[in-house]
Formats: sequence, structure tokens, C-alpha cells
Amino acid sequence: MSGEALKEQGQCLCGAVRFDAVVATREFGACHCSMCRRWTGGVFLAVECESVEVQDGAPLGVYSSSEWGERCFCSACGTTVMWRSKDGAHNAVSLQSFDNPSDFTFASQIFVDEKPSSYSFSNTTQNMTGPEFIAMVTGGAQQ
Repeated sequence: MSGEALKEQGQCLCGAVRFDAVVATREFGACHCSMCRRWTGGVFLAVECESVEVQDGAPLGVYSSSEWGERCFCSACGTTVMWRSKDGAHNAVSLQSFDNPSDFTFASQIFVDEKPSSYSFSNTTQNMTGPEFIAMVTGGAQQ
């Protein structure tokens, strides 16, 4: 990232998990994978962050959902906070947990091959299938 860091703050529904994040861009994406849909009760809208610092003592729960990824949530209220790769290279923070979610623009969709036919977005976005995304995140390693 060039220039000044893009810093944002956010929190869970109950306020017990607060965080500071350096966002990669002012864009967000949608994940249509079955795990994200079950985890969030809908589509996971997320912002890629270069770093995320959760307030000390916050009740952040972590669920290992695959060999290479884990899902973080508030243990007190259940709010979806972020998905992150276990190697620390990727942090996808829930768009709606940011204090100012309207500051971001819808830019991409992943796991479009798993998207159910019951909904669709009219925005023009960059789209990736599940295998394309997994190859990008893992450097080609198997899930």
C-alpha cells in the first residue's frame, strides 16, 4: 500500500470485542461459500485488512474451520468478526463490524460457484470460483 495507512475501528454488537484495523483498500467483497453462509446466516461481506489488533482481554472466540483458515467471533454476543488465514497473510474483517461501513465500495465476490440461486447482486464485481480463491490464499496448497 502506498501513502498513508487506512486505519479503521470497529466492534461487535455488545461492544466487548473492539478492534483497530489497517485496511488494504476501501473495497469489500462477498463470500458465497457454504461455510460463510452457515457462519453468518447470509453472505459474508468482508474487508481485506493488512493488520487487525483486537483490544486486550476481549472475548474473541476462534474456530478452526479448515487446514488453512479460522473464523473469529465474539464469545459474548456471537457477532461474526473476521476470517483469517492461519499463516497470518489474510485478514477478512466483517464489513458491518466497522464503525463506518459506508466508507467501502463493493468490488469482488468469491466462491461464486457455490452461490445459491436464491439471491444475486446487481453490482459489477471481480468474481472468483472457490478453487481460484483457495489457490490464491494457499499458494496452490490443498485445502
